[in-house]
This record gives sequence, C-alpha cells and structure tokens, in this order.
Amino acid sequence: MSKPSHFVDVSLLLTNPAFRQLLIARTVSLVGLGMLTVGIPIQVYGLTGASVHVGLVSAVEGVGLFAGLLLGGVLADLYDRRRLILFARSICGIGFVALAVNSALPHPSLGAIYGLALWDGFFGALGVSGLMAAMPMIVGRENLMHAGALGMITARFSNVVAPSLGGLVIAAGGVTSAYALTAVGTLVTVLTLLGLPPLVPQRSEEHHPLRLLAEAFAFVLGRRVLLAIFALGTLLTVTSGIRVLFPALIDGAFAGGSVATGLMYSAVPLGATLGAVVSGWPQRFERPDHVMVAMCLLAFVAVIVLGASGSLVAALAALIVYGYAVAIASLIQYTLIQKATPDNFLGRVNSLWAAQDTLGDIVGAAALGTIATALLPATAILVAGLAALALGVGLALLMRTVGLGEVARAQEIEGANP
Repeated sequence: MSKPSHFVDVSLLLTNPAFRQLLIARTVSLVGLGMLTVGIPIQVYGLTGASVHVGLVSAVEGVGLFAGLLLGGVLADLYDRRRLILFARSICGIGFVALAVNSALPHPSLGAIYGLALWDGFFGALGVSGLMAAMPMIVGRENLMHAGALGMITARFSNVVAPSLGGLVIAAGGVTSAYALTAVGTLVTVLTLLGLPPLVPQRSEEHHPLRLLAEAFAFVLGRRVLLAIFALGTLLTVTSGIRVLFPALIDGAFAGGSVATGLMYSAVPLGATLGAVVSGWPQRFERPDHVMVAMCLLAFVAVIVLGASGSLVAALAALIVYGYAVAIASLIQYTLIQKATPDNFLGRVNSLWAAQDTLGDIVGAAALGTIATALLPATAILVAGLAALALGVGLALLMRTVGLGEVARAQEIEGANP
C-alpha cells in the first residue's frame, strides 16, 4: 500500500469527465464572482462612506443565501440536481446584469443594490444546494476528500486572482465593468454545465417541504458528530465577517486604494489555496477532529494578529494564515459530513450545514459593521478575534468530553449504510 502524500490527489481530473467539466465551469463562475466581492463593497462604501452599509448589504445577501439553502436542500433531495444547478445559475446571471445597469446610472440606487444582493444570494444558494448534493453522485463517496480539495484549490485560486483583477478592472473602468464581466462568466458557466448527465437523487417520500426540512433537523440533532461540526463551523464563519471592514482599513489605517483593497480580499483565498494543495497530510491522523479544532484555533489567532497589525504587509500575512487554517478545517468538516449522511438526506443536510455557515456570516458581517461605528476597524477585529478564540477553546474542551473521533468513525459507517 502506497504511503499517503502530503499533496492532493489529482487523478479525478484525468478519470472523471463530469467532475472535470464541473470544475471548469465552477472556476469560470468564481472568477466573475470574485470581482463582485470587491465591486459591491467599493460601490456601497463610495455611495455611503459607511462600513455599516457594507456590512448590511452583505447581511442581506446572507439572508437570501440562508432562505435559498433551506429551500434548495429540499429541492435537491426531490428533483434532478443538474436542472436545479442550471436554473439557479441562469437566474443569478440576470441579477448581475441588473447590477451593471444600476451602476451605469447617473445616480445608482443603493436600494437596488440591497435588493439584487438578496436576489443573487437566494438563487445562488439554490445552485449551491444542488452542487453539494450532486458531488457524491459524480465522484463517489470514497473520493470526496480528493474532490473537495481539488474544488477548493480552483475556487481559492480563482478568488486570489479575481479580487485583485477586480480592483484593477474597477480602477480602469469602474464597477460597471466588473459587474458585466461577472455576468459574462455566468453565461459561460451555464453553457459548460449543459453537458452534465442527469443527477436524479434517491427519492424521498412525497411530504410537505417543511416536514422534509424537519426530518433533516432531526437527523442532525440525533448525531453528535454533526452537532459538534456545526457549532465550531458557525463560530469559524462568524470571523469571516472581518472582510466588511477591509475598505475602511485601507481607507484609514493603511491609506491605500482599490488595488490594496483587492489584495486584502485576495489574501484569504491565497492561504486557502495553499491549504488545499497540501491537504493530504490530515489523512495521516487517526483523529481528524483534533486537526479540525487546531486549525480553527489557529484561524482565530490570525484574526487577533490582523487586528493588532500596523501595516498592510502584516495584515496580508495574517489573512493568508487565516485562509490556510480555514481551508483545512473546512475540508475535514466537509468530508465528515458527507460520509455521515445517506444520499436521500444529502441535499438537506448539506444545505443546513451551508445555512449555518451563512447564518454565522450574517451575524459576523452585521456585528462587525455595527461595532466599527463605535470602535476603530482594527480594534473591532481584535475584539472579535479574542472572543472567537475564547469560545473556540471552550468548544474544543467540550468535544474532548464527547469523544468526537469515535462518534465520527461510527457514524461514517452509519451514513454509508442507511
């Protein structure tokens, strides 16, 4: 038996055409969306001059994501997941076109940005639900760790390139150009995904959507490994709200412009890309939960360093470490959840997992944007990091008492054999 490598296994790209097609389409889409993550904060901050609006727009998008994930999980367990993905991405493209049109007006509407953030959040979530539920069908459960790592590499690499590219595009042609390129990327994505095979799930019994959702909640609540992963994942996602303060940090503490803002948004995915590339090493450990907890705590320490840093270089270094730690922790979370969940629950459980991520992001973005109205942005980040580290240590101690590793191994077997 060959010795496990520290690096990700790329054989799926050579042997699985459907996965390769999906990865290409997702990469193109994420390049466009990465520019959007810079364009909207810059435009909103330019219109209002207030970080609180940047945070609230992000929170509104999160509300749409949350609702879309809950509905999308039910739909992904009832209908062809391929059709769900194609429908959702097409509708999102309409929203990106509308953002471009609004930004080109002499007086762009802030209300329209709020509304389109909700629109794209909701329909984007439908597509995410279908994609997460379809992945085990496309690659097989035995290849989930490799598929997740490859997906993370391309996603994070796209997010490294796209925000910096977005900053340059905005500097040269304004936010309208960034929104238009996002819409074009979405069109290319839809055309590429047309070649996917049907992805029809094992059918659940025909019940009311709320009953199907309640069944998923009961499934998660009955499995301690899922509860523990959800709790730590929520705390980790709350810290991702630091991104809403990047424009204010650049404008104040670091005295930069749109290019520097793009670099800050690129630093986290750069670290995540490095984490995905060397994602083979966690598989050497018998207790992956220990690795997951350690990476979460490292991420919280990186947030503290970001808040205490006095230069752009130190801030970028802290964000790279943060992205690396989050990538490894998220990859382990993803693998444990997929292995612990039977196919007819995959859409709903994956959507609940993504929904708790979204909920944490909503809370983090809104809270940090609000705190920054009373404190300096760097101080708000420092306070958030210290609070997350304290809560993370508490959760780590609780996980040791419930024996997460043993529970995870038992439920991997249960999930694979419902």
